[in-house]
Amino acid sequence: MDKNISPVTGHDHPWIRAYDTGVPPRINPKEYTSIVQMLEQSFARYADRDSFRCMGKTLSFQEIDELSRAFAAYLQNDLGLLKGDRVALMMPNVLQYPIALFGALRAGLVVVNCN
Repeated sequence: MDKNISPVTGHDHPWIRAYDTGVPPRINPKEYTSIVQMLEQSFARYADRDSFRCMGKTLSFQEIDELSRAFAAYLQNDLGLLKGDRVALMMPNVLQYPIALFGALRAGLVVVNCN
């Protein structure tokens, strides 16, 4: 079967042709038990690589890992938020957003995006 054709729907997915070499057209949804597990594995695997860039500042995966861990600890220890609590994030495209998002997810919180 053509790699651009979905085995589920049978439809063409033309964006797959734009994927870089080595990027699979499909994922194994059972590879990770949670989003946090996927994040932590990615932080460790790509620690020395650039993760996000904004307004002339670049953060590596390791920096995002450290900053989001610290934010998760703040949410739990200083604010007293508990697993399942909701936190609203209203942030434009800035470097603080992934730190806040990943920190909240690591703390077991439910993120509600708003704009």
